[in-house]
Amino acid sequence: MSLFQRETLIEQLQSDSNWDVIIIGGGATGLGIALDSVTRGYKTLLLEQIDFAKGTSSRSTKLVHGGVRYLAQGNIDLVKEALYERGLMLKNASHLVTNQSFIIPNYKLWDTLKYTIGLKLYDFLAGKLSFGKSIRINKKKTTSRLSTIRTDKLKGSVVYHDGQFDDSRLAINIAQTCIEKGATLLNYCKVIKLLKDDTGKVNGVVAHDRERDECYNLNAKVIINATGVFTDEVLQMDNENAKNMVRPSQGIHLVLNKSFLPGNDAIMIPKTDDGRVLFLVPWHDKVVVGTTDTLLDSHSLEPKPLDKEVDFIIATANKYLNKKVSKQDVLSIFAGLRPLAAPKDDSEKTKEISRSHKIIISESELITITGGKWTTYRRMAQDTINKAISIGKLPNKECKTKNLSIHGAMNNLDRTNHLYIYGTDQKGIEELIVKEPKLGEKLHPKSDFTKAEAVWAIRNEMARTIEDVLARRVRMLFLDARAAIISAPIVAELLAKELGKDKVWERKEIDNFTKIAKQYVL
Repeated sequence: MSLFQRETLIEQLQSDSNWDVIIIGGGATGLGIALDSVTRGYKTLLLEQIDFAKGTSSRSTKLVHGGVRYLAQGNIDLVKEALYERGLMLKNASHLVTNQSFIIPNYKLWDTLKYTIGLKLYDFLAGKLSFGKSIRINKKKTTSRLSTIRTDKLKGSVVYHDGQFDDSRLAINIAQTCIEKGATLLNYCKVIKLLKDDTGKVNGVVAHDRERDECYNLNAKVIINATGVFTDEVLQMDNENAKNMVRPSQGIHLVLNKSFLPGNDAIMIPKTDDGRVLFLVPWHDKVVVGTTDTLLDSHSLEPKPLDKEVDFIIATANKYLNKKVSKQDVLSIFAGLRPLAAPKDDSEKTKEISRSHKIIISESELITITGGKWTTYRRMAQDTINKAISIGKLPNKECKTKNLSIHGAMNNLDRTNHLYIYGTDQKGIEELIVKEPKLGEKLHPKSDFTKAEAVWAIRNEMARTIEDVLARRVRMLFLDARAAIISAPIVAELLAKELGKDKVWERKEIDNFTKIAKQYVL
């Protein structure tokens, strides 16, 4: 039986109710903490209520970056930390993180000067882990590299380098690394209650395995709340009068055909009407365009893009492209929620709310981590476990993640083969097809994804539903939502066969997925 089979993981839960560290939440932050914890030698358990990276962590702009915008705000320390972590991510997950060139088109001469100076500082802060020097290029060079850019009044541009990655693939690979190192991680297992000792200190959780409908009482020295936009729910489980710490801010992205950005460069538009940055980034064989920043009063597992956000992105893109974007061109649309620290004075300015992470210790000694971003996931994890050590919860052991390879990491990949994102696992998928040639069939004629990848996701990547497969293992829902809806019955059949489910289950799965997927169609 594979290490990653649910039966194996559930057995570990049943055979032992005592842990060093229990982490609630399986997004980038929680997974990073699990990896840091298990590699230091602590007995580690992570519980995720739905699927790994189901929320914010699969809905990013797909950038591994220092944050050019934070530089403009003068947040030098955050930029420096993120640039350092960016370098480590490229080294430790080389199959998923790539060096991406970005072009900032300039329509005013003053802009050229301003961005050239700013990006030289960005290069300098990256130090030895630089992805390449920024340079100025003239109008002719700009248009030869960006064939769809608006040329009217264009003065030239500045080119700089940052990272690009596949967010939920990295999340899954981190989860696999944790399990290989000896941690227990479970999706579809929701923490429904915190347990406390006689002095009111948190010392365990009650977890509900949603698949088997069974509950477990689990004890631990440390409980860590890494639930992103769900942070307040866990804080209120600890103390019903707890104040809200998090205010969700929504960011949406549109996915377009590659013809809107045919080259290899990304575009960065530094100043939009709402003062944010807009990116057009090549991703797989499509283009991701985003993002927005809309403060919301509530959060959900499936945030819905607002019409005004869609209009804003299309209008902004059309100011800079000579190939006009219309709603008909949108292949998929996805919304994510940033768990921003709730502003003290009810201010509505999301750009002003800090993006750096915060670690909070409750009276009960529950540890909560909020804020941060994908790029700094490793550093956030290190800080969280260090905090647990500093308050006497764990014996002192050194952090080991700085040079730790993530599952799948390899260099010299053939990036023309879409299986490259699996890194060292590519071989396993190809062997599946040799054994069962039918698995070489595509899930959809317009997509490269194969049945073998779906089977691999079920057997080795803990996928339990159609959505797990088509949204976060193979990224079809994010790349072409209509194609994903058409592929759902094929995936349902593969899941049912692998998990021993019947036709009624299959039908229900298809209905559930279709309902979710329709929100990704404009």
